[in-house]
Amino acid sequence: MIYEHLGARPRIHDTAVVAPSAVISGDVTIGPNCQVLHGAVITAEGGPITFGEHVIVMENALIRATAANPVHIGDHVLVGPMASVSGATIADEVFLATGTRIFNGARIGERSEVRINAVVHLRTALPAESVVPIGWVAVGDPVQILSPEQHEQIWTAQRELDFPGYVFGVDRSTPDLMVQLTERYARSLARHSDDHAL
Repeated sequence: MIYEHLGARPRIHDTAVVAPSAVISGDVTIGPNCQVLHGAVITAEGGPITFGEHVIVMENALIRATAANPVHIGDHVLVGPMASVSGATIADEVFLATGTRIFNGARIGERSEVRINAVVHLRTALPAESVVPIGWVAVGDPVQILSPEQHEQIWTAQRELDFPGYVFGVDRSTPDLMVQLTERYARSLARHSDDHAL
């Protein structure tokens, strides 16, 4: 399913293969020999998404760009089933395993591996040839790679990265944080009411 969103149409190279149940929406460029499998969603929410060549996006993965954080995925990258990439830059020859979560402003260096259910947090810079172990969390710049049991250290680094302020423009100390956040985000997402299937 291919959609025009905010006046932008996806551009898919002739050699790329997109499953009929995948969704490609907006300012998306998919390069040569890419494969987008069933149930994947690639949606440019105001910022562009670009794929190099030989990118594989597996079943039910989500790739989302925003106006503040476009997505670029380099050559020979595999995005595993149910992985999520939001507003990040992924260099060449990166493996993002099943269930990984890559957040806004993150940068993943060449030949890195983010293993099953691991997280690369907001504005985190993962150097080339890094490994984030199964279920672990990479956070910050310079990066710390921490086990999930190290919640206090993760939260200390994460708090300074300011997820609600950076992604949604809402101060964490706002008394009605979730009211402000959801209303603002809903207005942005409502722009899909004008999408056109191609």
